[in-house]
Amino acid sequence: MSERALGMEAKITRRDFLDGVLLTAGALALDVPARKAKAEALYPPALTGLRGQDAESFRVLHALRDHDLKSVISGAPEPTGETYDLVVVGGGISGLAAAFLYRQQSGGKARVLILEACDDFGGHARRTEFIARNGRKVIGYGGSESLQSPSYFSSAVQRLLADIGVDIGKFETAYDQGWADKYKLGPAVFFHKQWFGADRLVKKTDNAADWVPKTPLNDKAKRDLIELLDSPRDYLRGKSREDKLKILSEATYDEFLTRICGYDPQLVAYFQNSTEGYFGVGIDAVSALDAWGNWNPGFDGMDLGYLAYRTMSASARRFLTDPDPHIFHFPDGNAGLARALVRALIPAALPGRGMDSLVVTPVDYGKLDQAGNAVRLRLNAPVIGLDHAGRAEEAKSVRLAYVEGGRLKLVDAGHVVLACWHRVIPHIFRELWPDQVDALNDQQKVPLVLANVLIRNWQAFTRLGIRGFTAPSAAWHGAALDFPVSMGTYRFAENPGEPVLLNLLKVPKAAIRGVSPREQNLAGRRLLAELSFAEMEYEIRDLLGRALAEGGFDPAFDIEAITINRWAHGYAREYLRPWDIFWPDGPLPIETARKRRGRVAIANSDSGAYAYAHSAIDQAARAVRDLLGHSPDLPAYADFPGPPRDMLGLK
Repeated sequence: MSERALGMEAKITRRDFLDGVLLTAGALALDVPARKAKAEALYPPALTGLRGQDAESFRVLHALRDHDLKSVISGAPEPTGETYDLVVVGGGISGLAAAFLYRQQSGGKARVLILEACDDFGGHARRTEFIARNGRKVIGYGGSESLQSPSYFSSAVQRLLADIGVDIGKFETAYDQGWADKYKLGPAVFFHKQWFGADRLVKKTDNAADWVPKTPLNDKAKRDLIELLDSPRDYLRGKSREDKLKILSEATYDEFLTRICGYDPQLVAYFQNSTEGYFGVGIDAVSALDAWGNWNPGFDGMDLGYLAYRTMSASARRFLTDPDPHIFHFPDGNAGLARALVRALIPAALPGRGMDSLVVTPVDYGKLDQAGNAVRLRLNAPVIGLDHAGRAEEAKSVRLAYVEGGRLKLVDAGHVVLACWHRVIPHIFRELWPDQVDALNDQQKVPLVLANVLIRNWQAFTRLGIRGFTAPSAAWHGAALDFPVSMGTYRFAENPGEPVLLNLLKVPKAAIRGVSPREQNLAGRRLLAELSFAEMEYEIRDLLGRALAEGGFDPAFDIEAITINRWAHGYAREYLRPWDIFWPDGPLPIETARKRRGRVAIANSDSGAYAYAHSAIDQAARAVRDLLGHSPDLPAYADFPGPPRDMLGLK
């Protein structure tokens, strides 16, 4: 379809950023004092276009990596004269939680500075805001989505949530659990002609035999898929349970489908990206057991038993045993959690009480970094180095260097929590042990892209009777209407004629298969750097136009705004069989990577190899304990990524 027909020339809210360079008033290219003066104009959640980790947020750290700091810094180092009890590097959920817990556990009077490289706090937990043509404000999430599996939260997570005013029980009513049934919306799958020979949207039902014949799959693939979904066999009949587990932990899911089950290769194309949303790689890099934990089909007839959990990743274990519905979601995703932490740390920046006001009250970004605050949050301030004042074991303070407005600034701290990515830490902290550097570099982040598309209405979805669709092997995994969450005066769109957000996810990946997740993630990150906003916008419009055509969706008319959140360094990478042979018995690289060094501790979800908000909090609690010690009256932290060992027979 032509760019004109897709609406690529339409005047929508998308062009604040063009391939990572801000062009409008309040530009990030302005120096920091100017940005502070324009605090009202610069409201990060309302910026559209290319967001997330943009080129500006990478500029300094990439120069550090490339030994080219002179290109981004001018003048001599400037001491700020500021001294804090704690400096936190990284303003994501783990960094914010570490700041809160440190103050709580040190008597509530500690002075804390949080240094964040990006123009917004929350890390991957980003809030997005849109104003629709009808004047309605629509709130969405640009990254970290939900509080997954509260039943498995450690006591540290439960206590922190209570202390910052997040009531898990409120989601039971805030999330409209009967919304899809009310409008008779079900799941669907869109078959892209590039992979399956024809464009076709097929609504799914409980019985594969009812809908699979409508697909453009070849006849053998149809028979195979119906058997796999409706009546899977014991594909390793005659093998002992122990042998089955070994085979399935060493075979990828695509090998399971083709080599073990003997199914048509079209099934590989159908399921290829089904595991990417949780593991960051396709079925060619995920073990069959992990795919089972991801609810991929084929295992119900194999009598694998409880011990199958033994070699699964932490996520796979949790999904397979998850007792909780997927409803624990603020309208802005886990940005709501980040905002609750900011309110607890800097009340003047986000006044009010309760979760309802948390959703509807804007953050006053001009009050995040004010002199006199016990806690200060400094944005656009990437740290490029830190050193103890003397030998790490004896030093009384740590000096940090960060860049602000092209100038190198110095600040002193009694303690430091590094809540940034593991692979950044060796570049900024040179006092690490060699084996610790190796362990930190093991954590290769998963690149992700999450798009928020504001559409004029969702009548095409009600006409088709679908809530969203998956798109096997396509550039984007599909598209889905946003979660139906209402809090306080903010209401989800109840009327199909009202504007609403669509969420689309993609995991950038090069045309390589069968290599390790680390290699795939690295190749995907390099590919993402080459993808422009315009290219991704075209993909989105093309996909929506094709998939929703029979519902009357017109991408040139119905799309009002697009924000693409680019996370080149996204998910913390989980350990996966068959690649990580040390999993789960250990020793695990994270155990070496997160060791305290003098007055410096390490946090973030990388430290748990587990890409969830509660893991980020657990690791913050562990880092604070490393610095301050542990008191019997304080909550314990979860030292294991995923459900506690005793839940899984792993005592």
